[in-house]
Amino acid sequence: MIDARTAADVRAAEGPLLARERGFGGGLMERASFALATAVLGELAALRGDRGRGRGGVSGARVVGLIGPGSNGGDALHAMAFLARRGVEVLAVLTAGRAHAGGLAAVRAAGGRVVSVAGVGAPGSDPEVWIGDAVVEALGADVVLDGLLGIGSRGGLTGEAAQLVLLLAELRAQTAAGPGTSPPGTRGAPVVVAVDLPSGIGVDDGRVEGPVLAADLTVTFGCAKPGLLLPPAAHATGRLTVVDLGLGPVLEEQGSRPAVVRLGVREAAGMWPVPPETAHKYQRGVVGVVAGAAAYPGAAVLTVRGALGAGVGMVRYLGPPDVERAVLAAHPEAVAGVGRVQSWVLGPGIDPTDATKAVKITGALQQALADGHPAVVDAGALGLLHDRVGPQVVLTPHAGELARLLVERGVEVSREQVESEPVRWAREAQVRTGATVLLKGAVTVVVGPDEVLAQADAPRWLATAGAGDVLAGLLGAILAGRADDVRRDPGLAAHLAALAALVHGRAAHRACPGGPVTATDVADALPATIAELLGGDR
Repeated sequence: MIDARTAADVRAAEGPLLARERGFGGGLMERASFALATAVLGELAALRGDRGRGRGGVSGARVVGLIGPGSNGGDALHAMAFLARRGVEVLAVLTAGRAHAGGLAAVRAAGGRVVSVAGVGAPGSDPEVWIGDAVVEALGADVVLDGLLGIGSRGGLTGEAAQLVLLLAELRAQTAAGPGTSPPGTRGAPVVVAVDLPSGIGVDDGRVEGPVLAADLTVTFGCAKPGLLLPPAAHATGRLTVVDLGLGPVLEEQGSRPAVVRLGVREAAGMWPVPPETAHKYQRGVVGVVAGAAAYPGAAVLTVRGALGAGVGMVRYLGPPDVERAVLAAHPEAVAGVGRVQSWVLGPGIDPTDATKAVKITGALQQALADGHPAVVDAGALGLLHDRVGPQVVLTPHAGELARLLVERGVEVSREQVESEPVRWAREAQVRTGATVLLKGAVTVVVGPDEVLAQADAPRWLATAGAGDVLAGLLGAILAGRADDVRRDPGLAAHLAALAALVHGRAAHRACPGGPVTATDVADALPATIAELLGGDR
């Protein structure tokens, strides 16, 4: 599990540790910069095929650091000094009128070069270079360190730093996309390592308000920051490494709570509803499904397939006769008609203006609320939602559907605004409805009454028709299997929704690693994915 803390909490935790430091040696900056240098050595060794990271393996490699005025710039400079002593050619490009004095001295003492972008009035007698020349230097490097801004910054990059990043990002993308090229670092495009976070992202909310140099690897210090996990900034994070600086006990002592959580495999395995040896089908959970229409019968088939693939004890399907026949033909295990259920999945493939379907959905939702059962409200059912429900009801909109949901409740917002600030608007929907909100996307955001989770487990190929129907069925199965727990603790629904997103994404990877995948492929991959998650049959 990754717990992300706000910038304010991180700085408050660092305070007591910094107060006890006596110089650079053994302090937070030395530990952070050494970990950063080690990570860069790993990248260089991988580029050269030298997994042993021997001294000769990185000698002659080139690292360019983009250095801002704060502590992240200091971390980068000290890391570059360490790299220079290992035989790496390093160049620090200063983009502000000041830089970390100790870090500058260390780079110069280690034989590294330091230049300033023309016009920034950087300290000392460093030669000035034009932004275009600095970009050429960066493009010719093996690794570029982004040490421009840290957690104390507000807003995006400005001035020379913004111009440099904008041009570098554009040319790097062109280089990486060239004909006959290979991955970053081997195809002419340097590997980008972000120091603590990609400069210019919203540290606490993941907003992107200007140019950002997308990282291949982010080495963050102390703990993760929310913007590294939240879209749209999460798309610029790349692989994430968290360097432990001993902040945990201080954060706990200060009463800090995670601002954003990302579930990992260990937590997912512990949350999965594994049936006991003596379980019967009703104990494993029964899901009621109201989905599909004449125009979209496949939505019902896929929803049922997702629930069955997740190991639910039974699926009860309620729908029109022609869709019912399609569901039973594809899944003879399903049962048509009403009966006892532990959770509901409502809305996939349904037109909310269909009066017959609306009656079934509203009736099922009313029954679920009366019984305290969890429910998944998707697609066509979102427009039929009651004014207020509990957190055991999970809404699963995409950005456009969330915008419509909010507009219907008097909030003027567009799909584009939801996509640019997904957490803000998902939280707005949670507050206005009382439900748990799972906002689908390349990074799935889940907002419950007291917490935010963000899962980035899915391949880009999962953006395909029907994938959301499978997710709805999968989530319905998990909620049915944990229905008693959700009844006792409705807030648990947020973690179970994130669990569904994690398994859904992993199933897509398993279905076709690195290539196109269909919703049916994802549903069919669920049993093996879950078995792997649980470590086999226990």
